[in-house]
Amino acid sequence: MPKMKTKSSAKKRFKLTASGKIKRKHAFKSHILTKKATDRKRRLTHSTLVDKADEKAVKEMLCM
Repeated sequence: MPKMKTKSSAKKRFKLTASGKIKRKHAFKSHILTKKATDRKRRLTHSTLVDKADEKAVKEMLCM
């Protein structure tokens, strides 16, 4: 049986925290920023945690 491969897209987008949670960045901050409010852009700058409902799928992509 061959080794399981990690999804390259997932390993670029997600990081594991020390407590075992999965960290991610917010979307919609890359372009077309003129129509977005300043406080909205500031909120999108910070990273957040993956929702509990999606954790299982992300962990499978990362082969955990």
